[in-house]
Amino acid sequence: MKIKVVLRTGRIYKNGQSPLMLRFTHERNTKLVALGLSVTPCHWDKDTEMLRPNCPERATLQSQIDSALAGYRKKIQRLEALDMEVNFDNLFDQTVKCTPQLVDSYFEQQIAAMKRAGKINTAIKYTATRTSLSKFHPAKLRFEDITPKLLDDFETFLHGEGNLPNSIATKFSVLKAVYNKAITDKIFLCKENPFIVYKVGKHWTQTRKRAIQKEDIQRLIQAELPATRSPYTEFARDIFLFSYFSAGINFKDIATLRYADMEENRIFYHRHKTGKAMTCRLHPQAKKIIAKYICAETIQDDYIFPILDRHAHRTEQQIHNRVHKVLIHINRELKEWSKRLGLTTKLTTYVARHTYATVLKRSGVNIAIISESLGHSDLSTTQIYLDSFENSQIDEAMKNLL
Repeated sequence: MKIKVVLRTGRIYKNGQSPLMLRFTHERNTKLVALGLSVTPCHWDKDTEMLRPNCPERATLQSQIDSALAGYRKKIQRLEALDMEVNFDNLFDQTVKCTPQLVDSYFEQQIAAMKRAGKINTAIKYTATRTSLSKFHPAKLRFEDITPKLLDDFETFLHGEGNLPNSIATKFSVLKAVYNKAITDKIFLCKENPFIVYKVGKHWTQTRKRAIQKEDIQRLIQAELPATRSPYTEFARDIFLFSYFSAGINFKDIATLRYADMEENRIFYHRHKTGKAMTCRLHPQAKKIIAKYICAETIQDDYIFPILDRHAHRTEQQIHNRVHKVLIHINRELKEWSKRLGLTTKLTTYVARHTYATVLKRSGVNIAIISESLGHSDLSTTQIYLDSFENSQIDEAMKNLL
């Protein structure tokens, strides 16, 4: 049986890439198996059946190709050793039993796929889990080795490393997701799922609710700028207030707002966290804040706030790095605003989001419409509530913000 790596150029995706396949040939019959990878034709050398040196992420992609090839060749060797006929039926029936894959290498594949898909925050969580797991179990760990006892030991290790309960919960949620995906991908044969016995949810603890009063919002608006201030002092206050007056919009969603996302008195955007389509009416205070940052020469693709530059920040990684850097500066300045106003709650961009929900609830808005679940560990739950009622109800409710 012959195996070749081929690029299926007859199929081209929207991004200009074509899928990589393994072509098996046996007794004049062929079978194509998708590798789950794609590249642009100019980055593939069909003669050597390898990626060209100028291919982005060549090392990672080539490693995945080589790993798949090695896996199938090992299956063939095992069939031969068992004196079994090497044909398509036996080869693919034996897939699960003949391809043990290490947990670490599978993690690496998933992280690389997330980065290519622009899911940078998720990739960071997966990387943190992978690092902790490798530190806990330096030896080569197979999926078959993961048992309830190993999970208990990993939990003890994480506690010893100083991880907080929600951090441990996140790592176990990631590990469970990777484990279940490996089952779906037939990476190994799961006889008994350890996560049926080991409950990940026990680690989650409800986050302490953090919100300020409506009167504190007024004080923040009216407060004089200090004589000695940083370039972020006023900007941090504006971002906090814009979030509050715009239905608690998340900081990254603020950073990526473009002029094209404004239409008359509304903004339209997709939440980065959930992908849900969102819209809210622009409160007069939010309009005032936007007006401060409008430049004379702008086009629809320009970002509204001076956080990102469409020319400088083009990739998801560049956008993530810049947003993270600015967020640190903003939250640092919001902490200073807390001190100036004598607030016991330390201001952050998240507090603006939660204050929005809390003020509306205290103003009599139905709990089914706007919930204090902004204080929950899973903030997307709140967005589900926000999505479940008419925009007119939100618009009416937002009149209570001042």
